[in-house]
Amino acid sequence: MSRKEKSKKREKEEISYSKKEVLINSLKLPKDTLLGASIVTMIGNREVIVENYRGILEYTSENILLQGKSCQIIITGDRLHIDYYTNEDMKISGMIREIRYQ
Repeated sequence: MSRKEKSKKREKEEISYSKKEVLINSLKLPKDTLLGASIVTMIGNREVIVENYRGILEYTSENILLQGKSCQIIITGDRLHIDYYTNEDMKISGMIREIRYQ
């Protein structure tokens, strides 16, 4: 698949995502369930719970890179480790310095 085709496909996904989001908002339905949005809950600067992620892309003691449905989640810090993970959620502990979405 060429870059142009990938770009067009991504634009179509963004447009359909917008229509879905408008419908969900108007019906006051939970976005996380229907759109598969990731939920990131931070407890102090020592723990993070991530729900609705797709997979682990990178895992070191300084960086954890997760794939969400529509973006990647990057958690940086020191002595990071994954306490547990399931298909639906995970708990990350350590000294958390930053959480970014890419």
